[in-house]
Amino acid sequence: MRTVALTGTRNTEHRSLEAYAELFADYLGPFAPGAHFYLGGAKGIDALALLWLAGNTASDLTVVVPGTADQQPAQARQAIARTRDRIKEIVELGAEELTSAAFHARNEWMVDHAGMTIGFPHNDEPNSGTWQTLNYTALRGKPRLVVPV
Repeated sequence: MRTVALTGTRNTEHRSLEAYAELFADYLGPFAPGAHFYLGGAKGIDALALLWLAGNTASDLTVVVPGTADQQPAQARQAIARTRDRIKEIVELGAEELTSAAFHARNEWMVDHAGMTIGFPHNDEPNSGTWQTLNYTALRGKPRLVVPV
């Protein structure tokens, strides 16, 4: 089974929902048959991709959060609630505080459990969690697909 970690910007307001649906069809769709996706459970790309994958594929979906699902932003909690019947597992890593270190640990957990990473960065934010995840993927010697948004 193909395993794919997804990462992406939280800043998604600059494109329409239709534009994201097209991007996901083009760049997630080919990997979806028989795949298991790990998503970060945050707002932005995480929530949008979760909704798209749940509605358009039969892929297994695992949502990974640094603390608990209840600590996630409203957009993410709503996406999780709407797709709960399609989510295979919610992994709560139990961080007491939602610091950068907790989010990095979540991202590394997803990469460590996946065979590849697909990232949707916004601009060239070299210190973003998206680029941290993509760079960690490269350090692990795993393939990564970068789809700028």
